[in-house]
Amino acid sequence: MDNLNFNKIAAGVLCGGLLLMAGIKAGEIFLPHQELEENAYPFEVAEASDDGHNSAQVVEEAGPEPILAMLASADIAAGQALSKKCTACHVFDKGGPNKVGPNLYNVVNRDVASVADFKYSGALTDHGGAWSYEELNGFLYKPKAWVSGTKMNYAGLSKAEDRANIIAWLRTLSDNPTPLP
Repeated sequence: MDNLNFNKIAAGVLCGGLLLMAGIKAGEIFLPHQELEENAYPFEVAEASDDGHNSAQVVEEAGPEPILAMLASADIAAGQALSKKCTACHVFDKGGPNKVGPNLYNVVNRDVASVADFKYSGALTDHGGAWSYEELNGFLYKPKAWVSGTKMNYAGLSKAEDRANIIAWLRTLSDNPTPLP
């Protein structure tokens, strides 16, 4: 390679660097950097005290709102529409087969983890009790928080009205529906 080719390559690299620096400077002029008054996503960081413990108070998460009063006026058709989300894992027919989750026919006041041919998680088996209106409300609110260790991978229904509607609809799926409270 002769000196002339080397000079051309070096000049090209230097010109490219100068153009890049000029472009950055022009960008700073046309779009100056601005500090935000507050973060778009604020984060609260608890400060540690001198003894190394967290000085912030632990906030207990409130459970689901009670829905017993809402059940009498719940919209059964809306509950049935909401159940479409559940059909990926559950069936609602009398004598229907289990899927990823157990059959939910006659679930209101049925014992927890009581479908004979379904393998429940140990957490749900140990939970015990019956699927009362309150128990269904809590479980549908946040299944993994209500029964820690359950296999049910559903985030839950945050709206009390939605939970009341679906529980009222589930109540109708029985030969002898459980009386309303």
